Amino acid sequence: MKENILVTRGLSKKYNNFTALESADITVRKGDIYALIGRNGAGKTTLMKLITGLTAKSGGEFQLFSNKDSDVEGSKHRIGCLIENPAFFEELTVYSNLKYYALQKGISDMKQIDEALEMVNLMEAKNKKFRNLSLGMKQRLGIALAFLDNPDLVILDEPINGLDPIGISELRETFSQLNREKNITFIISSHILSELYLIANRFLFIEKGRIVREITRDELDRECMRCIVIKTNNNKKAAAMLEEILSISDYKVIDDSEIRIYDYSISPAAINSALVKNGLDISALYETGITLEEYFKSLIGGNENA
Repeated sequence: MKENILVTRGLSKKYNNFTALESADITVRKGDIYALIGRNGAGKTTLMKLITGLTAKSGGEFQLFSNKDSDVEGSKHRIGCLIENPAFFEELTVYSNLKYYALQKGISDMKQIDEALEMVNLMEAKNKKFRNLSLGMKQRLGIALAFLDNPDLVILDEPINGLDPIGISELRETFSQLNREKNITFIISSHILSELYLIANRFLFIEKGRIVREITRDELDRECMRCIVIKTNNNKKAAAMLEEILSISDYKVIDDSEIRIYDYSISPAAINSALVKNGLDISALYETGITLEEYFKSLIGGNENA
């Protein structure tokens, strides 16, 4: 079993009468790319701030690299993060800004600066002053800062804001490569759910400070994938018919009235004909499949953009 990098139990944060995070129980394992999904103000950033020590908890507890939250300082050198916009110096170059932070972190090997810049494709801009950078370049510099100390865990809040499609694609590949080759664990939030889906292996859905669901990529694919839905008043009989008459075993009983079939070797029309012919009453039979955005909306019961 993989090592647990982060475990929270009942983790909560209140600001006066407002609950920003309520009783959050999550587990992030080594090598995960763990996606946080929720609307603005849902509690994603609060969770990130709590585990990095940027804000104090109101209740609950967490362990980071097996260290209790009271000893979060002892784990900070293993974490790289981009949660709020870093304070860069307008008149310093890209390289000089990172050198300033490298010295603050006690980094003696300045080669790590070039390595971080290469990761985010900023080497050509290393001698540019910060004030002359585009929004996308500034965002990439913030991500380079998160990579500067060769961390085991990287926490990124909206890392692709301001990037063009090519920049987003390049960063996506960077994250995947670092995860694959160096086993770096990522916790990433983004409103661009299609991008999260391309790289994450586990997903946390959060709404109004509460954890709605924690799910693996395989589980998510199973729930969102293309399938044939059958609605009937006798699922037990329907399941038996699928197996005995049609030799279909790749299906899932969702509730008392719905079955989802993932086997497409038999057409929906043929399934309907066989079941009706053998005396099953079917109220609906149709094909479906949803995106990550649609799945999120179904969880929170709203139509607002994530």
